[in-house]
Amino acid sequence: MGNVRVLLLEDSEADADRIKHWLNKDEFQSYDIEHVGVLFEAVDLLHEDEFDVVLLDLTVPDSDGIATFQAARAAHPSVPIIVQSALQQEVIAIGALNQGAQDYLVKRELTERMLTRAIRYAIERSHKDRALLESEERYKLAVLGANDGIWDWDLKTNKLHLSTRWKALLGHGPNDVGPTPQDWFGLVHPDDLHQLAAAINRHVDGITEHFQHEHRMHHSDGDWRWCLSRGLAVRDKAGNAYRMAGSMTDISARKEAEHRLMRLALYDDLTGLANRALFVSRLSHVIRRTRRSNAYRFAVLFVDLDRFKLVNDSLGHVAGDELLVAVSMRLEAAVRPGDTVARIGGDEFAVLLDDVDGPDGAHAAATRIHEALGFPVSLRGQEIFTSASIGIAEGGGERDTPEELLRKADLAMYRAKRQGRARSEEFQAHLHSDVMGELQLETDLRRAMDQDEFVVHYQPIVDLSEGRVCGFEALARWNRPPDGIVGPGAFIPFAEDHGLMGELGMQLIERACEDAAKLNRAAQDYPELTISINLSGRQFRQQDLVEKISGAMQRTGVDPKRLVLELTETALMESPEIAAGMLTRLRALGIRIYLDDFGTGFSSLSYLQRFPIDCLKIDQSFVGGLSDSVEDQAIVRAILSLARSLNMGVVAEGIENIGQLDRLKLMGCTQGQGFYFSRAVNFEEASRLVGARFEPRDAVVQAHA
Repeated sequence: MGNVRVLLLEDSEADADRIKHWLNKDEFQSYDIEHVGVLFEAVDLLHEDEFDVVLLDLTVPDSDGIATFQAARAAHPSVPIIVQSALQQEVIAIGALNQGAQDYLVKRELTERMLTRAIRYAIERSHKDRALLESEERYKLAVLGANDGIWDWDLKTNKLHLSTRWKALLGHGPNDVGPTPQDWFGLVHPDDLHQLAAAINRHVDGITEHFQHEHRMHHSDGDWRWCLSRGLAVRDKAGNAYRMAGSMTDISARKEAEHRLMRLALYDDLTGLANRALFVSRLSHVIRRTRRSNAYRFAVLFVDLDRFKLVNDSLGHVAGDELLVAVSMRLEAAVRPGDTVARIGGDEFAVLLDDVDGPDGAHAAATRIHEALGFPVSLRGQEIFTSASIGIAEGGGERDTPEELLRKADLAMYRAKRQGRARSEEFQAHLHSDVMGELQLETDLRRAMDQDEFVVHYQPIVDLSEGRVCGFEALARWNRPPDGIVGPGAFIPFAEDHGLMGELGMQLIERACEDAAKLNRAAQDYPELTISINLSGRQFRQQDLVEKISGAMQRTGVDPKRLVLELTETALMESPEIAAGMLTRLRALGIRIYLDDFGTGFSSLSYLQRFPIDCLKIDQSFVGGLSDSVEDQAIVRAILSLARSLNMGVVAEGIENIGQLDRLKLMGCTQGQGFYFSRAVNFEEASRLVGARFEPRDAVVQAHA
């Protein structure tokens, strides 16, 4: 969808800023946010403008409680409203749900994930509600324009008069249907005939005031039509019926609409799977069954597609929908007939495993799903491989509720994502505390960015033939109170997964550019001295990356020849065509490009030739095995040979001893870095290494310093 227009009624600036911050950093959806602090301004805006969703604080300076919701609802009845409340207002918030609110959120428990999901689902449900209303209105118009068929039955003579319109409703001419009740009943569907006769008899016997019955009638075209027959008996003074007359209406359109409404209410329109409402209903049923039988067990799987956004962005939303349909079919094929597969929303699915054989049965089902998704899907002439992260929550606990089990399975799925995707994880009690710890880490990271706690250290890159420093690799460090300096492994992967890498990465790039500019002034005699900056995959996918880096270069005045950007094979190969264009634009700024951790990814040599890459960095895992691994030696030789044939430089990472250094020199490797020469040091110490030469004994001292 396009930009989502959000009206935020919130009198707390802190709460409003938090919500705006979460929404503005959502990489999957853009939002236009209109923030007001009092109800009367919100009502005015609802009268004047169109919004996709309203986030409504129940307590504001000019209103309190359910009246706040009622006023907003009255101002624009069709816009979906999500109520925000304090914990003690939860009963009032539930009352708002009963009066038409789409959802409610408890402020103290609110997370970014809960907020964006609530908005997405509220808008989806609102669209479906509007579709249902339009269907009902169309049906009403159809009924008003319909002409009923008339019938008149003389109960004494058993003669039946059927109007021409009655016969025409079933595709017959004026003389095609005989004048007896048997001629009527002979057209009724056999499964409906007994109930129709019983309804007529109840009215004739005076048990019911009116006769009314819905049944199927055989049409001359061979199909069955749903009809509504209504009538009223005429009685003598003794109350005995001697005549009965009424009408027949073709209600096939209404029945179809009812069926369609039922499908919309309980099934996903795109995939035909059960929707969240039906899934929760069935889950509630099995929970009740568990409480009646201790031997009965079930499980819930939460299935989230990996990298689904990449398909949408590269092939379009139509292809994304086709992928969702293909996945839904494979999910249904992977489970048993009695199990329920539902689409919860977006690219999220849930599976209810009925009467499952404990954790082993649940894991076996998850394995079948992974296998089913392992085959490629053909989309728009391309074969797409997809995978899923699956969370497993076993049912049977005394306090189980549908939402609690879904939450547990969701937490387990989230852990599967964090563990590398395309895998399954079972819910464990500690997952909740782990998530709370991650929330704290996210808070600390945001504070650290605001308070400038991140610093850059530099590891020398050495010309192996001369032992002279020819560059530095910039490495992020967090000066985290009270722990002191923290390495990147403790926060970079987390920042990458939580959408913080864009802002954090630009802070580090800005700092490295400042230091490179200083180095330019201090190292005039060493024009080839460079500073290498690592770009994460998420940073590289930012559409405005080139403009941001160009802006940092202009602000700091750095010479582009001093800068190197390092990217991994994985980052480039996620979308090679886009990557090639991005690299070309970066090279146009005068920046050099290094391919980091080379040999550990899955890049194609044909693509490697097309990428404007200046240098390959041999991953330290291969350098570490040079002393005793014939395979690693062969890989390093192959990389060096490849680089020479493509006219690229080579840097060996992770050199830790003299044996590795000597072997690399013999193989013809020209540059390297590692603890053998120096650990990463601050900029002041790095500056003192400019012009220095590492002799073997000096390097040993550095390695053990």
